[in-house]
Amino acid sequence: MTVLDTEIGALSGGPADLKQYAGQPVLVVNVASKCGLTPQYAGLQKLYDTYADRGLVVLGVPCNQFHGQEPGSAEEIAEFCSVNYGVTFPLTEKVDVNGADRHPFYASLVDTPDADGHTGDVRWNFEKFLVAPDGTVAARFGPQVAPEAPELVAEIERHLP
Repeated sequence: MTVLDTEIGALSGGPADLKQYAGQPVLVVNVASKCGLTPQYAGLQKLYDTYADRGLVVLGVPCNQFHGQEPGSAEEIAEFCSVNYGVTFPLTEKVDVNGADRHPFYASLVDTPDADGHTGDVRWNFEKFLVAPDGTVAARFGPQVAPEAPELVAEIERHLP
């Protein structure tokens, strides 16, 4: 069983069917619309535009656990992402990434250390996890690591065909 075997809903309803991404690198990011880091949506979309033809999937996971910075409904989140950042990468349902109600998808991610050795709870919006094509978690990047950061891009490229 891999991370991609976990069930999670799509933002638009129904299952997100993560198994469809098997064999591809997937950059998982907990996102929020009212955060100081929200402009990272633009960089995430640029990554997706640049590497989607080589198999990269960017997967946005809305979360409202950090000072209520993702309060909207599924429709409001989708509209915000589309209108403000032209987001075309997939988004899941809004979930908890920490605490007693942590979604099982995030439970399968958070034991991976980042470059500083941090494991466990997600620290803030826009923390990034790179799932390798084999479904294992290859890397973790803190919220302040921009989507265009050389270390993130290099790790993505390492997992592309």
